Formats: sequence, structure tokens, C-alpha cells
Amino acid sequence: MAAAAPARTVVAAARVGLLYDERMCAHATPDGEEHPENPERLRAIWRKLSAEGVASRCMIMKAKEAEDKYIASVHSQNHIKLIRGISSKEYDSRRNKIARKFNSIYLNKGSSESAFLAAGSVIKVAEKVAAGELRSGIALVRPPGHHAEHNEAMGFCLFNNVAVAADYLLNERTDLGVNKILIVDWDVHHGNGTQKMFYNDPRVLFFSVHRFDYGSFYPAQGDASYCFIGDGAGKGYNINVPWEHGKCGDADYIAAWDHVLLPVAEAFDPDIILVSAGFDAALGDPLGGCCITPNGYALLLTKLLGFAQGRIVMALEGGYNLRSIANSVNACAKVLLGDKFRFDTPHMQPFESSWRVIQAVRDELKTFWPVLSSRLPENVSLRSSPSQTELYSSSGSESDVEELPDAIASVNVIGITDGIISESLSKLNLDEDKIETEATSSSITVEQSLTDSAEPQNDGSVAVSKGMPSLSVTWRSELSKVYVWYASFGSNMWTPRFLCYIQGGKAEGMNIPCFGSHDTSPPIGTMWKTVPHRLFFGRSSTPCWGTGGVAFLNPEMNHNENSYVCMYKITLEQFNDVLFQENRLVKENNESGKTESPDSPLIGLSEIEFFSKNKAVHLAPIKDSWYSNVLYLGEEDNLPILTMTCPSSDVERCKSGELPLCPPSKTYSATLIKGLVEGKHLDADAAANYINAAATRGL
Repeated sequence: MAAAAPARTVVAAARVGLLYDERMCAHATPDGEEHPENPERLRAIWRKLSAEGVASRCMIMKAKEAEDKYIASVHSQNHIKLIRGISSKEYDSRRNKIARKFNSIYLNKGSSESAFLAAGSVIKVAEKVAAGELRSGIALVRPPGHHAEHNEAMGFCLFNNVAVAADYLLNERTDLGVNKILIVDWDVHHGNGTQKMFYNDPRVLFFSVHRFDYGSFYPAQGDASYCFIGDGAGKGYNINVPWEHGKCGDADYIAAWDHVLLPVAEAFDPDIILVSAGFDAALGDPLGGCCITPNGYALLLTKLLGFAQGRIVMALEGGYNLRSIANSVNACAKVLLGDKFRFDTPHMQPFESSWRVIQAVRDELKTFWPVLSSRLPENVSLRSSPSQTELYSSSGSESDVEELPDAIASVNVIGITDGIISESLSKLNLDEDKIETEATSSSITVEQSLTDSAEPQNDGSVAVSKGMPSLSVTWRSELSKVYVWYASFGSNMWTPRFLCYIQGGKAEGMNIPCFGSHDTSPPIGTMWKTVPHRLFFGRSSTPCWGTGGVAFLNPEMNHNENSYVCMYKITLEQFNDVLFQENRLVKENNESGKTESPDSPLIGLSEIEFFSKNKAVHLAPIKDSWYSNVLYLGEEDNLPILTMTCPSSDVERCKSGELPLCPPSKTYSATLIKGLVEGKHLDADAAANYINAAATRGL
């Protein structure tokens, strides 16, 4: 009788894996610059787990670098090659320049090893949990990963660690029987990279709960909305719960769990759960502005233990308050170890806005998950949304939070919507006399300077001959308190593209990056409308988009024409920085490596007042630039709506054939269409028709 084949041995999973490796602390800012995502994050967690005796109760694991072929399942070969080589000596002189091409990224000699170790570590822990060698596991890794996209690093993330591990389990280790994976992303920022990598894949249920703030919170991409639910076979398997503001805490997140995640998870029945465990929604985090407590995280994790036989892998993402991140990870580790918690939640109340968002999510997904078809319970006690003052006040100073070291607290690269608008400024009750220019021999007010040099133009605009270097740097602090609506009609209608002008870097399709604004805070509001101006495409090529025309608005009003504009509520300082970049006035100093921009604004307080009497201001100092004409399109909420386009003289040159009219390139058109679709005013076909009509009609 033949001997039976030996069965695959499965260790009785009595232990929790804990992966920590000091080598991932080698990724740090060049020259020791301050940054919230720094090596002390890992060390603070490790010290806490060791001091509490938690580490000694776990199976301690060391990191292992991921092989290129596994990373290539979600990232391009070019991206892998770049990250592999970035720490080599040949990149020493240009490493910083390369980092600036990305959105919120730094690189140093330790970045390559750390990135490959982080991806490999999540693979290692996930593999052991899937195989039954561990009951669950925690991968303390950095750099984080959930923002990293197929061909781009962004948001502190180089490789998408969780996505690499998920693909590995599904496609490389089919013998482990993992056919369905639930990815839970509770980082305060949307997991844009992870979403895109599995957007068509029904084997992965991706759930992200995050601050959205109507599209203005980092990464400020429209696809963080609850309307984005997957595509093709993956439709219904992408779930976003987008909070409308900060201050969300335990009650809001528990409500999202109880009324969205848990019912769907039960129906999905995952084989394993991967948690993109960012702790920047924690109370006291300098970037998140939310209020989850360590016990809140423990409860969220406890609620997940009822699925996938408790097979959970936590991979560290964000979290920038050293004490809160350490306490939160410690609480989660104790949950995985089986420690019992007492949860006192009788007085917890979610925000009314959170309840509304949860209902909207359920309505969007109920076709795919019938369990969400019912209405939410009524007569639930809810909190009213926080006031502006509450939103911008400190997250709190509970016992789990301590004041951050200056090296952490002073940096805000991923922007919170930060800044209170004074009533007088928001209503444009401006006092020009308080802002003075510095001349070599004497000081004159902006109003005097403008009055002396304003010349009416034939097209009805006013030409302003203001000297570029005249104002002192105080203009930035003054104009940072004044808000305007910037109306975009071109590629900036797509939020990721516009944010390049605010936060630097480049979006998909761009050939060259933007330098960004001095103030990297995202817009505090977004609106759409139509304006009675003609959209057309002129010039024959651009450095950013290559061959093809780019968008302009005819400065002359025509009520038979209507063009779509996406309006961003930004500061007048930021508007000037966008104007500088659109007109290529920002340069990089080859010697210092730093960027240089004009030291006075093109549009100041006096120009704002002129807009009530003149439809446009043609900026004489940059009269030959493509976007030297600032149009006034009216007001919204007592704030002026401004855009930038060509002067009427350029329109006449286009009519005569001196300047070419040229249809946009496919890449540029695709960007315009993305913006129009993101604004939900047109579907893709209607948006394409709108662009084509503008490109083919003569002036």
C-alpha cells in the first residue's frame, strides 16, 4: 500500500508577528532637514512596545528586501529602476532635483534600501499569516506606501507596500488559497495609489476612510469621493468614506465600520485582511486634524477580528505625533495578542455630516451590496458640524498626546486646510495704506503706484506698469490673508494638475514639473460655473504638454458663448504664485538649487479694487507672456472671481493667422476631460465633444 503524501504543516498560530528593522531608518531627509516622516517614528513605536512588554510577547522578525519582479506587479520598470538606483553615487548631484519632481517626496542615500525593505517586509509578514505560521502580524515599515502610484512616488511614499503584498498573495502564492483580500485603509489621507492598482479587480475589496474636505484635503484628487466605486469587474469593490472636515473621531469611524465596512465585509468574506495602518487621524497628529484615540483604534481592529479567521496584517502608513502613534500601535498590538479592553462609548456621537456621508456611501453601493439597501437608524443623537474656529484649533491635549518636538511639529508638507479668514478680509474691506512698497529713495503706497501707472487699453482692460522688484517680502504675509476664487478653464480644471502649481511636482501627462507656491495649503473650497467667454486653443506647442495648442479664454464677453470653469478658493498670495508659474517667471538657481520668483505681486490689493470698475488688468511688465491678462469674472460669496488668459491683441493675431490656432494634443485633451468629468457636469463623451467643438470652431 502506497504511503500517503505528507500534509502541509500549519503551525498553530498562537503568535503575533512583529517586524522591525533599524535599516528602514536610513531613509531620512538630506542634510538632516526637519520633516514629519522621519526615522524617529519607527523608533518611538519600538520603544513603546518594548517598554510595555508587548514586543517580547510577539515573534520578532527582520526585514527582507522585495525582489524587483514582485514590485513590478504594481509598479513600472522605470519606477523600480529609479528607486533602485537613487541611492547610488551617480545620483548624488541630482537626487534633490529628482525628488522635487514628485509631490511631497525627499530622497537620500538610504532611500533605496529602505523602500525595498518596506515592500519586502509587508510581503514577508503577509505570507506567514496567509500560510498559518502566524495568527496575525504587524509590519513597522517606512517609507509608507499607499500614495505611491504605478509610475510615481508621492506623499512620502516610494513603493506601495500593501499593494505589492496583496498582488503577491493573489498571483505568486496561489498555493496559500488567498482568493479574496480586504484592504482597510484608515490613514487620514486617501489611499489613491492602492485604489488605482485594484480598481478593476473584484478579488480585492478596497475600503478607505479619509478626510476629503470636498476635494481639498491631500492628495486632493476627485477620485477620493464616494462616487468612485470601481470599474469593470471591480465595480462595487472600491469603497470611499470621505469625511467633509476634520475633528472626526472614534464615534465617526465606528459608525463607518458598523454601517458600511462590516456588513460588506461579511458579504465579501475575505481570506485575509491587510490594514494600511496610518495613525495620522489620531488625536494630536499635526497633519490629520482628527481625533481617534488609541482605544478607538483598538476597537476598530477588534471589529475586524471576526473576519478572515482573524488573519490580519497591519502595515504602517502615516502618523506624525510620536506619542500618539506609539500609543495607538501599542493598543492595536495588544488587541492582536488577545488582551481585553473596556470600551466606554455611551456618550459618543458622530457628526451629522459623517452620518450624511455614510448614508451617501450606502446609497452609492446598495446595488452591489444589497445589505446596504436599508436606511440608517433614525433618532440617533448626532453632533453638529464643527465651527471654523473649532476646526482650526488644536486637535486636543489628552493624556495620550504630548507636545511634539520642534523638528516634527513645525513642518506641514501634506497640507491641512490651515488658516482662518478674518471677516474684514473675506469681505475685501482692504486698507492699502497698511501695505507699502520699498523704493530706493522713498516709500509709496501700492495705490499711488498703480494710479500713477495705470493706462486704459483699447480692449477695455487696464495696463499696469508695476516694477517687479518693488515690494518687500511683507506682501506675502498680507496677501496670505486675502481670499479670491481662481477660475480655471484649461488643464487646471483637473485638481491634481492644479495642485502642482500649489504643492509642486507634476501630474500624469506633464513633461516638466511645477515649482509650487510658497504656501502649499490646498484650496479651501471648489465650485463650478459657466462664463460668457469663448474657449479656444492657440499656439502650437508647450514645454509641459508638447505639440498642440493650449486653452485660452477670449477676454471679450459674448453671451452666446459659455465655457466651463472650475473655481478654487485660494489666497491672493497663491494666485500670484500661479500667475508667476503660468508665465514662467519662476526660475531655478543653478548654483544654489533653490527656486527664485518675483519679489512683488502682479495682483495686489489695489488691483482688486480696480476689478470692480475694469473687466481686466493687462500686466504690462509681462505683456508679452501668454497669460498676462487677468480677467475679473464677477463675485461669489463676496470674493472676486479671477482668471488669467491672453490679451485681446493676441486674439486678433490669432484671427489674422500671425499666431496659430491649433487643436490640443491627446494628452492635454485627456487632462481637460478628466477635469470636466471630475466636476460631474459632463460625462467623458460630452466633455470630449465640448473640447473638440472649441478646438474646431474659428474665432
